[in-house]
Amino acid sequence: MATDRELSDFLKGAERRAYKRTVYAVRDDDAALDIVQDSMIRLAEKYADRPPEELPLLFQRILSNATLDWFRRQKVRNALFQNFSDFDSEAFEADFDLLESLESADGNGQGAESAADSVSRAQVMALIDEEVSQLPTRQREAFLLRYWEELDVAETAQVMGCSEGSVKTHCSRAVHALAKAMRKRGITL
Repeated sequence: MATDRELSDFLKGAERRAYKRTVYAVRDDDAALDIVQDSMIRLAEKYADRPPEELPLLFQRILSNATLDWFRRQKVRNALFQNFSDFDSEAFEADFDLLESLESADGNGQGAESAADSVSRAQVMALIDEEVSQLPTRQREAFLLRYWEELDVAETAQVMGCSEGSVKTHCSRAVHALAKAMRKRGITL
């Protein structure tokens, strides 16, 4: 059984990654925030009695289901109503900064790289972020779970509700698509 402190620590650690993953999926900052908050509440209310090692997979599954529910609600709403603001020319703008979650080479996140290296890394991360957002939904989900959330293949398959082979296929395709896109832009990682 997870203590209140363990549950709180888990939620604090998972918050930013969950938000970023959800923003990639729904393309709406406010909706993503609502989905993540609802998922955290659901985990705390329904599964606080579970051991701490079960929390990551439970939370990922709850988050995936909440995201799917959001899409279902949107589909119904869009079938009934046409919102003219959907035709606005401004595209999705993300305020989340990937660089905040990265540590510098010395591991403490402070002063280990030059300004030029920092700018270069920021530019590359922005390009990667842009390309990840353009991956097909299942590839993006598998990629983010495996490499952002650092889940193994079995855990990712469980969260996505598919076979391990499907996870490997989605991840492979995502990595190849990202590598191709980066090479097109003249970036080799």
